Amino acid sequence: MNIWVDADACPSVIKDILYRAAERACVSVTLVANQPLNVPRSRWIHTVQVASGFDVADNEIVKRVNPGDLVVTADIPLASEAIDKGALALNPRGEKYTSDNIKARLNMRDFMDTLRGSGIHSGGPAALNHADRQRFANSLDQILARHLVDRNATGQ
Repeated sequence: MNIWVDADACPSVIKDILYRAAERACVSVTLVANQPLNVPRSRWIHTVQVASGFDVADNEIVKRVNPGDLVVTADIPLASEAIDKGALALNPRGEKYTSDNIKARLNMRDFMDTLRGSGIHSGGPAALNHADRQRFANSLDQILARHLVDRNATGQ
């Protein structure tokens, strides 16, 4: 399993959780962004800098993601593409995107985009709070625990 992070919009506190998890679980975490990133020195933590532009980082993640990998993103279309490739997807609030819920989330995203396009301002998402960080850490731990069980069962 590799963890791919849509790093341009990922909150720093979530990145910190991912850095600790990479060390603890010995899994590769790759942050993809269109700007240089400062990350801890680790054999498990990597960065990929892409050119600036619309969806360039998202497209790079989709190109590199494999079945069983995890994508951390708040970008619903990216999550949908990752799921289509057999990957897991988790947002920074700890909500898992699944094949069962992604279509509804895409529809709601498109609806809200239409409202914004017609001049109706709905505000943005609430600021990330402690409960969100805890939910993310718990969801990540569940995914990593399942991965470790699978890895041990296959002897890898």
